[in-house]
Amino acid sequence: MQTLYVFSGLGADKRVFYKIDFGNYNVVFIEWITPHKNETIENYALRLTTQISTTNPILVGLSFGGMMAVEVAKHISAEKVILISSAKNKNEIPYYFRVAGTLGIHKIIPPALLVKVNMFTNWFFSSRTVEDKKMLSAILHDTDPVFLKWAIAKIVTWQNITIHHNLKHIHGTADRILPFKNVMVDGKIEGGAHLMVVSNAEEVTAMLKNMIA
Repeated sequence: MQTLYVFSGLGADKRVFYKIDFGNYNVVFIEWITPHKNETIENYALRLTTQISTTNPILVGLSFGGMMAVEVAKHISAEKVILISSAKNKNEIPYYFRVAGTLGIHKIIPPALLVKVNMFTNWFFSSRTVEDKKMLSAILHDTDPVFLKWAIAKIVTWQNITIHHNLKHIHGTADRILPFKNVMVDGKIEGGAHLMVVSNAEEVTAMLKNMIA
């Protein structure tokens, strides 16, 4: 049976996929580990490979997890890489994030500001329903501030230009964090926001199963 290794979003865990049906595949959720001081994204990805025990797996990554899946695929032989609400190279990161990275603006944003649900986070993640807001609240509450600050720095300074030979990308047209206009996709979810694995779970599941197959 083929094994899927699933990378969740920024500081989140497998709970964010609770509405996604992975079928009969063997699913292993990659757990985030504490980054070392000044650790590169490449070295962090290498350390994550210790959680992958099968050969030629399929990697599935959500948001920042998709970026990490891209980096992990540089260290192992992966049959396929599937991104959801993510970016596959530096050119798909919004220019204002990259400018912030160049100027070091991300360094002055208190992580505590980002781990609490507020009007800003609800708008950014397009959390509309009570269910979406509860999920976002739980994810942010459990986010490790050290990991969050490190990961944000890696996102805004990401320099990757390598694209896996068998990469598929699913994206929502209403994503406010990684705008649809910036990415080249293989499958689009109309009206899908950044957390469409919750809000558009049936559509994402159907598209994901088709790409896995």
